[in-house]
Amino acid sequence: MSQSRSKKILAIASGGGHWVQLLRLRPAFEGHHVHLVTTVKGLEYNLDGAMVHIVRDASRWDKIGLVIMILQLFWLIIRLRPRVVITTGAAPGVVALAIGKLLGARTIWLDSIANAQELSMSGRAAKHLADLRLTQWPELAEENGPFYHGAVL
Repeated sequence: MSQSRSKKILAIASGGGHWVQLLRLRPAFEGHHVHLVTTVKGLEYNLDGAMVHIVRDASRWDKIGLVIMILQLFWLIIRLRPRVVITTGAAPGVVALAIGKLLGARTIWLDSIANAQELSMSGRAAKHLADLRLTQWPELAEENGPFYHGAVL
């Protein structure tokens, strides 16, 4: 891919299954300048020199942690200025979508494969933050999104 068509992408996910699913998307990022973000130290190893950033994990029950995570993500996104923010969840991904959208980035939410019956809480929160929302279950697809285009099993 030519340098002029290459985009700066911020790909973010919490640890565990969200992170595994995000890493399965890496072939789609080839030719682009990608920064990966997660919440668990140690996950950055064995990624072929990829740029990995660690932020604090937090939820709505950890108000102080949430403020710290928001500030970390705000600073990171201000510094990197990605053209695209993509996430598989959870809370850090929603926050990154909000900040990215505020700063003019295109935003993409890919709901977890684990959510077969209904969208995750974070996926529902992403409704107003993501330019593109995707589900990995055809039964959960809706006319206005989330859309189904396959799974990253």
